[in-house]
Amino acid sequence: MAFLFYSFYIYTKNTMKFNLSQILSTSMVLFAIIDILGAIPVVIQLRSKAGHIESEKATIVATSLMIIFLFAGETLLKIIGLDVQSFAIAGSLVIFCIAMEMVLGLTLFHEDAPETVSIVPLAFPLIAGAGTMTTLLSLKTEYDTQNIIVGILINMTFVYFVLKNTERLEKLFGKSGLNVLRKAFGVILLAIAIKLFRSNTGL
Repeated sequence: MAFLFYSFYIYTKNTMKFNLSQILSTSMVLFAIIDILGAIPVVIQLRSKAGHIESEKATIVATSLMIIFLFAGETLLKIIGLDVQSFAIAGSLVIFCIAMEMVLGLTLFHEDAPETVSIVPLAFPLIAGAGTMTTLLSLKTEYDTQNIIVGILINMTFVYFVLKNTERLEKLFGKSGLNVLRKAFGVILLAIAIKLFRSNTGL
């Protein structure tokens, strides 16, 4: 993690244009889309299968994937002939579906967890999955890159804390408490999806 923070410092050394409002917005969006609190039962299940979880490795890999995609994602889209706006609209629809899962308790996306957890499926796709990657490019159409990176680092610091204290947090919040948090952020995510769709379609 120290290397990632240092890389971020070098990148922003000459362009220190941080915006607290944007940082808060991107942090909330990523917090909702990653939904690490809602994923605590899944993490516990993976831990029971593998015997342990390498929290540091999972956090570093997920953070690296997100930052790399933030910078290279647009280039990859151009290679396949897509623009960021089109991807953002598609992303808003994915975010909408994920939000509906959270609010209504539906299961629209099915993923089979392998027996080993090392990098897959914890870092990818549980933390830095398709929804997260889509959200990053969608956010890039609205916010400055450096503010998005701060939002990523804030969230991944929290993710690391959760992975290190999964069982304690489950006992603290209880199943009902985690369910309330999941639904609350689902509603926020619905509003965000609608905003992204409207801003990229001109409606």
